[in-house]
Amino acid sequence: MSALHRLAETIAARKGADPETSWTAKLLSKGPEKCAEKFGEEAVEAIIEAVKGDREKLVSEAADALYHLLVMLAARDLTLADVENELDRREGRSGIEEKAARK
Repeated sequence: MSALHRLAETIAARKGADPETSWTAKLLSKGPEKCAEKFGEEAVEAIIEAVKGDREKLVSEAADALYHLLVMLAARDLTLADVENELDRREGRSGIEEKAARK
């Protein structure tokens, strides 16, 4: 099992935890909108580091963004498996073809 899958499982387990003892539970207790806001903040920080070209900081910010993406998904009762299923569905299709199919 990958670190990303273990993280997703930990986040799912924290959904009912005490917000005073778990950062994840605290984020989830604030609702999906706050979780989305935090993901957006982390994504912007990753973008900034990508533009700057600092590889070490980009890796760190990308890890933060992935964590907050998983929290945001959990806040809407979605899982990493749901995203993986969508990626499986898209596999083998060009990005141009995929975008055209969405219309």
